[in-house]
Amino acid sequence: MFRGVNQVNLDVKGRMAIPARYRDQIADQCAGHLVMTIDTEERCLLLYPTDEWEKIQRQIDALPSFDPMTRRLQRLLVGHATDLDMDKSGRVLVPAPLREYAGLEKRIILLGQGRKFEVWDEDRWNATRDSYLEDVGSTTIPEALATLSL
Repeated sequence: MFRGVNQVNLDVKGRMAIPARYRDQIADQCAGHLVMTIDTEERCLLLYPTDEWEKIQRQIDALPSFDPMTRRLQRLLVGHATDLDMDKSGRVLVPAPLREYAGLEKRIILLGQGRKFEVWDEDRWNATRDSYLEDVGSTTIPEALATLSL
């Protein structure tokens, strides 16, 4: 289970270090093999252990390919999906096209989301987070969330 907000840096080669607290879990779960793709709703990236990504890709592949929206989703998510391997130092190379899509520079956020991570440019994440916080009081809460107790 991946949780938490982690500030990390990209090195000059475009590599990011996976925080040490997740490395053993990733090594155990998927032998350090990960898949990164774009998020189609936000300008960030999604980073999955390979086994988790394969479940999602099977669902995407099973969708009817004659539906134009399905084809778009397949092209965007599967087309951008890139296999990554965590090196002995716990780093992964973020491919240049994915870095460009998400606007990743030096300082990035690795945001735990349970089964996956989101990878954000730090400034974009801070602005997005602040926008979400502003909307919390002014947005109608869906019924399913109204029963949630924190």
